[in-house]
Amino acid sequence: MSEQPLDHDEPHKGNIALRLNWLRAGVLGGNDGIVSTAGIVLGVAGATATRSTILTAGIAGLTAGAMSMAVGEYVSVSSQRDTEQALLEKERGELRDTPDEELAELTDMYAAKGLSQDLAAEVAEQLTALDALAAHAEVELGINPDNLTSPWHAAFASLVAFTLGSLLPLVAISVPPPHLRVPTTVVAVLVALGLTGFVSGRIGKTPLGKPFWRNVIGGSVAMAVTYGIGTLVGHVV
Repeated sequence: MSEQPLDHDEPHKGNIALRLNWLRAGVLGGNDGIVSTAGIVLGVAGATATRSTILTAGIAGLTAGAMSMAVGEYVSVSSQRDTEQALLEKERGELRDTPDEELAELTDMYAAKGLSQDLAAEVAEQLTALDALAAHAEVELGINPDNLTSPWHAAFASLVAFTLGSLLPLVAISVPPPHLRVPTTVVAVLVALGLTGFVSGRIGKTPLGKPFWRNVIGGSVAMAVTYGIGTLVGHVV
């Protein structure tokens, strides 16, 4: 029987957690940059046609939003990493103090997955001899000790993605003449949101329709609300 070729596009546990971490932070940062900055500039454009005022508000929103996203991701992922490290340290102590009980526990977990008791015991013994902590962390905790989530990766991805996302509505609102600023920005933002939804679906290997429409509809609502509020405030003030 001929061997089946390896599928190099198939995700593996060694890198999927890192890829999902980057994907989550990058998509969240990019979408937030597009939507929040578009909301700011459209809201201000609803109140005034002065280009400098619109750009000042947009740049302030970009700077504050990018820093907020980076700090928020760093704090959030740091808390997750601290929890993972605490669980691993607890598991190290149990393996050191009660190795027999831990081996029996690992055997029971593999048996619960469908292996026979004898095969589960053999697998548990071999994996324990190879790397006891990794074996327990994977099955019991769902953690890869060599591939913990990185707060710096998440923070950097969010910072860059938010900044890049914010630049699009800033350019779209500042380049056209005043009567085309709002429609140009709306079209550019919706296209960008559709694209980020498509990309996130492709990278995550999920159906493309759901992230596409989720981004487009959410962005449309956000822009409509902020523009309406800006117009109302501009008329009242």
